[in-house]
Amino acid sequence: MTTTTSDESIVDPENVVETVEEAVAAAAPGTTSSSIQAADVTFADFAVRPEIVEALAEKGIVAPFPIQAMTLPVALSGHDIIGQAKTGTGKTLGFGVPLLNRVVAPGEPEFDLLPAPGKPQALVIAPTRELASQVARDLETASTKRSVRVLQVYGGRAYEPQVEALQRGVEVVVGTPGRMLDLLNQGHLDLTRASTVVLDEADEMLDLGFLPDVEKILARTPAKRHTMLFSATMPGAVVSMARRYMSQPTHIRANDPDDGGQTVKNIEQVVYRAHALDKVEVLARILQSEGRGRTIVFARTKRTAAKVSDELRDRGFAAGAIHGDLGQGAREQALRAFRNNKIDVLVATDVAARGIDVDDVTHVVNYQCPEDERTYLHRTGRTGRAGNKGTAVTFVDWDDTPRWGLIDKALELGIPEPKETYSTSPHLYTELHIPAGTTGRLPRSKRTHAGLDAEVLEDLGETGKHAGGAPSRGGRDGGRDGARDHGRSGEGRGRSGEGRGGSDAGRGPAGQTATPEAGADGAPRRRSRRRTRGGRPADQQQGTDAAQTSAPATQPEG
Repeated sequence: MTTTTSDESIVDPENVVETVEEAVAAAAPGTTSSSIQAADVTFADFAVRPEIVEALAEKGIVAPFPIQAMTLPVALSGHDIIGQAKTGTGKTLGFGVPLLNRVVAPGEPEFDLLPAPGKPQALVIAPTRELASQVARDLETASTKRSVRVLQVYGGRAYEPQVEALQRGVEVVVGTPGRMLDLLNQGHLDLTRASTVVLDEADEMLDLGFLPDVEKILARTPAKRHTMLFSATMPGAVVSMARRYMSQPTHIRANDPDDGGQTVKNIEQVVYRAHALDKVEVLARILQSEGRGRTIVFARTKRTAAKVSDELRDRGFAAGAIHGDLGQGAREQALRAFRNNKIDVLVATDVAARGIDVDDVTHVVNYQCPEDERTYLHRTGRTGRAGNKGTAVTFVDWDDTPRWGLIDKALELGIPEPKETYSTSPHLYTELHIPAGTTGRLPRSKRTHAGLDAEVLEDLGETGKHAGGAPSRGGRDGGRDGARDHGRSGEGRGRSGEGRGGSDAGRGPAGQTATPEAGADGAPRRRSRRRTRGGRPADQQQGTDAAQTSAPATQPEG
């Protein structure tokens, strides 16, 4: 564990030691930074509100992790912080406890003395909905003994409940940059009293192109504020932003005690060259290995994630998926089912998986080779947490062999050549402890999980995607109007519009097409179709009328 500080960004260790020692003395009297590094203190040893300590203790959280132990004394003293730590090291409480310690909640003596009671006092910006949701849950856990109101603000949910919550008053806002900026521009979100700002996983926000939005949000907060930035890596753009928006930050780097390098030692890492037509068979056998618990399967594309999840369910596994084509309700349903042990396999894309914080994940499977070493670390970091053992299996296609070579070299894994592996390969069974005779289907006697459908699918008033995840395809114009038109007249496709002739999109409930006239407003004309009986028009008449109506009219009758 090292810490550094500087006006520019990082350096001058002597000044840092003094700064940290002063912060420790103020936050935890009688404690030194050396004792903190030895992890022999508890949350109660710091100048933290007793209600927070009690709330954490009820959840079995007593002693801080390394990143928390080093962050707390500095943050509690009001210093800006750059926290550099890998996924799963417990950084949420590292910034969450100081943030909540500073917030004044309704019912507390100081609340009515605030300049603007009910306006957000703290802001947490996260790159993804899942991470924002996870951070909000952790903050709510730490504040169960107080009346702190935490609001989640992100896309995929209806605006109205978020706006109404802001009008009623909140103390902490947690969300993604896009929705926050929307609410700011509409005048619903007021950050003029946000004295604490946290940027979580700043490097991921850079990768997703959110930094410009983040800077616009920061510009709407008070100039004098307490800012904490957390990131697994420190790309140049993140460092530049820290220089512009932070005041003499203390840089804290945290390493897991069991971590001797870039990858965690207690994760068994296996790399196989698997063939496309055999991948699911191999995966199905891995999922039956001895001692397997919760498992995350990573895919590079949304289509692959959906396909693999469907395949596994067909084979009897309790699996769910999270990816960008799913509506927010469906994504949250899958995450809740995973956390509640109703499913034990979660298939995810990299972006959607941000914020999955489950300690007892035993296996991670890279169904497709990661893009680079950073992605590999993010994926494998989902297992082997909190001192537990974990297994990371990576499938490498022939085309991905050069990419894997670069990852292996960068991380010094010592596995430059993936082992050619089939679902029948003996080494697959011995290396991953798969019982002999295991097939690609889960025996009925072992199907003990309730499954995805056992978890309630909430109606979030979603925008943009259906709850089940299918994109809206209303018509040529798309968007909201297209989706509305699809829901109104396009339902014929599922009920009575199954005929193959002509367009189903405009067919009504009884199989008829609406035939609006082209009036002065320039409404588009539509082809008129008539009902038929036995292949003949139902309203056929004698003589010339019959001849005229034997074929569809080219325009509405007048």
